[in-house]
Amino acid sequence: MKASEVLRRYKDGRRDFTGECLRGQSFKGMNLVGADFSGADIRGANFTNANLRGAKFCEAKAGLQKRWAVFLVVASWLVSALSGFFSIWIGASVEWAFSPENTEFFTAGIASLIVLAVFSIVAIRKGLVAGAGAGAAAVTVTGAGAGATAVAAAVAATGAVAVALAAAVAITGAGLVAVTLAIAVAVVATGAAAIAVAVVATGAAAIAVAAALAVAAALAVAAALGGAGAAAVAGAVVLLGVYLGWRSLKEDERDAWIRAVAIAFAAIGGTSFRGADLTDADFTAARLKSTDFRKAILTRTCWHNANKLDRVRPGASYLSSVTVRELVRTLQGQEKNFCHLPLRGVNLQEANLADTSFAGADLNKANLQDADLSRAILVQTQLDEADLTGATLTGATIEDWGITSHTQLQGVRCRYVFMRLPTKDDPNPRRKPDNWDEEFEDGDFADFIKPIVDTLDLYHNQGVDPRAIAISFKQLAENNPDAELEIVAMEKRGRDKFLLRAATAPDVDHSKLNAEYFTTYNRMKELAEAEVQALLAEKDSRISSLENMIQTALQRPSFYAQNYHHQGDNMPDKSSDISINNVTDSKISGVAGSESTAVAGENLTDVAGGDIKRIENGELRINNEQ
Repeated sequence: MKASEVLRRYKDGRRDFTGECLRGQSFKGMNLVGADFSGADIRGANFTNANLRGAKFCEAKAGLQKRWAVFLVVASWLVSALSGFFSIWIGASVEWAFSPENTEFFTAGIASLIVLAVFSIVAIRKGLVAGAGAGAAAVTVTGAGAGATAVAAAVAATGAVAVALAAAVAITGAGLVAVTLAIAVAVVATGAAAIAVAVVATGAAAIAVAAALAVAAALAVAAALGGAGAAAVAGAVVLLGVYLGWRSLKEDERDAWIRAVAIAFAAIGGTSFRGADLTDADFTAARLKSTDFRKAILTRTCWHNANKLDRVRPGASYLSSVTVRELVRTLQGQEKNFCHLPLRGVNLQEANLADTSFAGADLNKANLQDADLSRAILVQTQLDEADLTGATLTGATIEDWGITSHTQLQGVRCRYVFMRLPTKDDPNPRRKPDNWDEEFEDGDFADFIKPIVDTLDLYHNQGVDPRAIAISFKQLAENNPDAELEIVAMEKRGRDKFLLRAATAPDVDHSKLNAEYFTTYNRMKELAEAEVQALLAEKDSRISSLENMIQTALQRPSFYAQNYHHQGDNMPDKSSDISINNVTDSKISGVAGSESTAVAGENLTDVAGGDIKRIENGELRINNEQ
């Protein structure tokens, strides 16, 4: 089907193009949102910069058309044969240096063999680039040694003429060694790349043909020149290139550049999704060899069971990571480590991620629907706009994880979680619910963990004045009623540092509010005591409650207050869900339906060595611990 026909039918409302033959067609820049190309032949098709959000390519055939594949394979075979032809120069030059007619170059021949040996060994152990560097160093050492030996022998023999001749021979010999190394590096590099291109374009069978052609070319020229030694050296160099090319395709990082070059060449003429928007697209079981995904938007794109995903051109996307590529393809990540990996926008729907560590990983915009994250480590994991609908989080550790109001938590299955990662010094994982005999009911976890978002953080780093803070915050709330300011947390940080965190309405300018608050705060700190008292007399008496809460927070290692409302001149008498954690010599784990003033100021500081479970109906319940 022609591209024009596809576009015409798409405009008429058709979305089903399953099984169609679209080889070589161009859809560059077209809008094909939601189109279904499942089972279609899209080899050589051009989807550059197309809008393919939600499109389906399940079991589609992408990559090279046959004529392009044949061209690339033949070209790679010719390059292999050419590299084999030039490799004979290396063997011939070494054999020539050892011939009876050229005894003066015997040392240079030895040096050449040493350099080739060093180059080959290091290339095998550390990669071609490292091998070339080691070979160059060997040229310097062996060349200088050979030259010194020749000159010393000449001096011992006769005189100035002999020395001059020996010096000329030494220079020529050093040049011979250097040229030998240069050709060896070039032959191995081109041979390895040719092998890799052939394999990427067609398959493993191509490697045998390419290797055979390279070796045959080397042996044929060697036989014509009549040198068995030359054939042996040339054959060894050719086989080194074959080995490095084969190894690079096994995801070996020592010669990753060879693989990158091969895939880039093999993608010429292949299916192109370069710059396309593939958000929520589905490539389940698609064949993707020699496909270009550079600069494409791959947010929540499904790659489950995609074939030859390791042979695509990924650009800078998450597909460039071997670990991530295997994860999105198999959806099996149980007991693996994905710490600090770039996983933004990956599709892990229904993945097995039990006992997996995502500490510090970027999972923003990821699809984790119905994924099994049982006992997963989610410490400092970023999950903004991630979809965890129906996911299992029982036993997960969620210390400092980055969820927001845009994180989808509907239907999360979770019986209990741990709020911190245990350490040797503090093995307490802080299980929630706190009672190890209790578990969350269905739907409880989402309500429990609902994040505090859209917060205004007022950080005081010197000279903390609780009274000035209380007055300044009340003034800020009165001046900005549309901001819907609501204190949600207070925390003492270090010595003489204090954080006041307030939730706000969406789209509020936090920078403006912050500047206004601290302008008032700094002015309040400079007022004389009499002026402050006069100002307090004019203000709502509820400022004292807030001041007492701030003083309490400064006296305790950590103070957390949720839903402290302030709207205009009215500050409600009741605050709900106030909890204080890590209180020295006391534990306060839940306050509900109580007067805010009943948990502030002196009333709190009088509690020591006890466990305050709750305050209900005005009654403070304390269980003393001995």
